[in-house]
Amino acid sequence: MNLRHALVALATLPLAVAPSLHAQTATTITGKAAFADYSKQVPGTRRKITVADLPEPNPIESVDNGAHIVPRPDNLWPTAPAGFKVELYAGTGTSATKGPFTEPRLIRTAPNGDLFIADSHGNKVHLLRGVGPDGKAREIFTYATGLDFPFGIAFYPAGPNPKWIYVGNVDTVIRFPYKSGDTAASGPAEKIAELPGFAQLRGGGHWTRDIVFSKDGTRMLVSVGSGSNVDDPDTHPKELHRADVLEYTPEGKFIKVFASGIRNCVGEAINPITGMLWCSVNERDGLGNNLVPDYITSVQEGGFYGWPWFYMGGHQDPRHIGKHPELQSKVITPDVLVQPHMASLEMVFYPGASSPRTKGSFPASYAGDIFASEHGSWNRAQRGGYEVVRVPLHNGKAEGSYEDFLTGFVTPSGDVWGRPVGVTVALDGSLFVTDDGSKSIWHITYTGKR
Repeated sequence: MNLRHALVALATLPLAVAPSLHAQTATTITGKAAFADYSKQVPGTRRKITVADLPEPNPIESVDNGAHIVPRPDNLWPTAPAGFKVELYAGTGTSATKGPFTEPRLIRTAPNGDLFIADSHGNKVHLLRGVGPDGKAREIFTYATGLDFPFGIAFYPAGPNPKWIYVGNVDTVIRFPYKSGDTAASGPAEKIAELPGFAQLRGGGHWTRDIVFSKDGTRMLVSVGSGSNVDDPDTHPKELHRADVLEYTPEGKFIKVFASGIRNCVGEAINPITGMLWCSVNERDGLGNNLVPDYITSVQEGGFYGWPWFYMGGHQDPRHIGKHPELQSKVITPDVLVQPHMASLEMVFYPGASSPRTKGSFPASYAGDIFASEHGSWNRAQRGGYEVVRVPLHNGKAEGSYEDFLTGFVTPSGDVWGRPVGVTVALDGSLFVTDDGSKSIWHITYTGKR
């Protein structure tokens, strides 16, 4: 029995604390060894990929190895580091049985503790409230229906009593009037802004639209992914205002392109220490198993991140040789490189050390760190992703490493039963993760010695 099989076998009971190896974070795996597939993803394992580690482009390696979802085997359960407990909060935990969600994706915590979930292909937003004695959601409501591939959710203004819930549809930003405790929209949706429309192509177009507000509440930042894998915006007008973060007023007036060349900033978050925007980004496909790394990064206002002509600093995409040499020196290298093709989606900052430590909260060593969901690869011979990662931060800044945190969504033989999408922190400090493979929501609490 290999290490991964042993860890999987130890994580078979829903209410058990999943064991893992002691002192897994003592070393950081670097260099070419830092590139890893699902079989090497073990909670607590830390890796650091740098630009110097990147291979040369090798398009012949590119494959179509998408996930075929299978029912969760009875002996498998998501695995977290020692001291953490993983429970099924909502849904059935397997694609074999129909639950309340069509496609649970982004999840956000309201100021009062309610959980709002974008059910994207269900065209709904759900609200989940409370935890029952069985660990399941006490109540599930349908907050809004008739939406158009909803994804981003944001509450405005900041504070305990927001007046609006903003939702990012595929081609619009809308908002609903809101008061704390509402379980259904109390008024019709108001269209705030129009966005570039639907584009869903395998390895190409993107339809998710996330929304965050700046720390001072004066800016609404909306992420829009590219409509293709590497189409040149110079010759493809459909790429206008795509692969960008767009800035609007909270009332929906377009201001400017806040940052560009970000192929698909799926998840946005505001760093509570620095106030900077951060993005969890899907990079391009077709250049090989270990190109191009996805990434999690702070986003500079006016910054250019390379797509489609360059990647990871000044590396030229071979499909655009000789184009825009004037931009090469302006390409920003992201803060944290993660496995190529593993589809980094929603991200969240864990509350800082000054936040109250409550029953479900994680150890103080997690304060201020990032959690990000990795939906899983398709353009890679050996699967990568299908997990939640932790990014350690120091005073709001990353040093480039990341750590496997919640794994086990792939069977030892390589079949996929779960795909993490959304991640949010509850008011008690526990973590909730959406999974659109098993169409479920998982709840992670810390029960070990602090």
